Amino acid sequence: MLVLGVESSCDETGLALYDSAAGLLAHALHSQVAMHAEYGGVVPELASRDHIRRIVPLLRSTLARAGKTLADIDAVAYTRGPGLAGALLVGCAFAEALALALGRPTVPVHHLEGHLLSPLLAADPPAFPFVALLVSGGHTQLMKVTGVGAYELLGETLDDAAGEAFDKSAKLLGLPYPGGALLSKLAESGTPGVYTLPRPMLHSGDLDFSFSGLKTAVLTLVREWGEVPDERFRADVARAFQEAVVEVLASKAQKALKVAGLDRLVVAGGVGANRQLRATLDAAAKRRGFSVHYPELEFCTDNGAMIALAGCLRLMAGSPAKAAGSFAVQPRWPLTGLVPA
Repeated sequence: MLVLGVESSCDETGLALYDSAAGLLAHALHSQVAMHAEYGGVVPELASRDHIRRIVPLLRSTLARAGKTLADIDAVAYTRGPGLAGALLVGCAFAEALALALGRPTVPVHHLEGHLLSPLLAADPPAFPFVALLVSGGHTQLMKVTGVGAYELLGETLDDAAGEAFDKSAKLLGLPYPGGALLSKLAESGTPGVYTLPRPMLHSGDLDFSFSGLKTAVLTLVREWGEVPDERFRADVARAFQEAVVEVLASKAQKALKVAGLDRLVVAGGVGANRQLRATLDAAAKRRGFSVHYPELEFCTDNGAMIALAGCLRLMAGSPAKAAGSFAVQPRWPLTGLVPA
């Protein structure tokens, strides 16, 4: 079974071809970061227009890399939500129209399900069941995953997600958009212990998170500095910020394993690419005897491969495909509301 995946939930256009027997055949991605950098953040209308410009060339590129034609496609999977409404509509309309023209079924996919299953694209994929730490730009959640579509929420952020806190703190430190990745890189040159920031909800007794107060602590340091932050100050604060976030994420993830009675952890989403988070969890896994799995770095951010994979896994598990032609997007869509495959 050959599934075409289409991702357009925010500021990256991704297409991929996933074969149920041979795995990922090809994928192509265009990031809009350079375009949105001028505005300091994603402009939804510009994002939608750029998806329209990029999606057909990316499809041609993906088909050529895979050595396939449109006639070889058996089903089309696409991101239905959550995300920016206009951006979702571009990918959704394109996927439904293409499937209708080809006489193929479609599989609407939850964006976060794509992230959650993306470690299955790795050379050493995890088996079910596992606990998933989902840390993307807009979401921080802990899930117990027993199968495709079978997700139990164990804990989530009560305010800012970890990725949002990274981006907002980076902006407070005067870093350009997109700031989160730049803050992580800057933190590597920071000196440990110069500043100590709070670990929000570290000892709350539950599996929920809160990162808005951590962002406020960064703001307080910046105001106390009283001048334009210099490079050393920014690096030391970035180091303190990242250490606080990583300690909370790693601690809660290990607690979730204990609560769920499992010994397999999956980390997915953009923040899952953070080197300090990976190093901390790898060390804890070796020390405490659990396994930890990550997506390949190229699949941590939004991409079509994870959507093609999720669509294919649902079809293989028996989820009914839908006839192409009619569709609706869901900019807000809880992951726990999905029907098991």
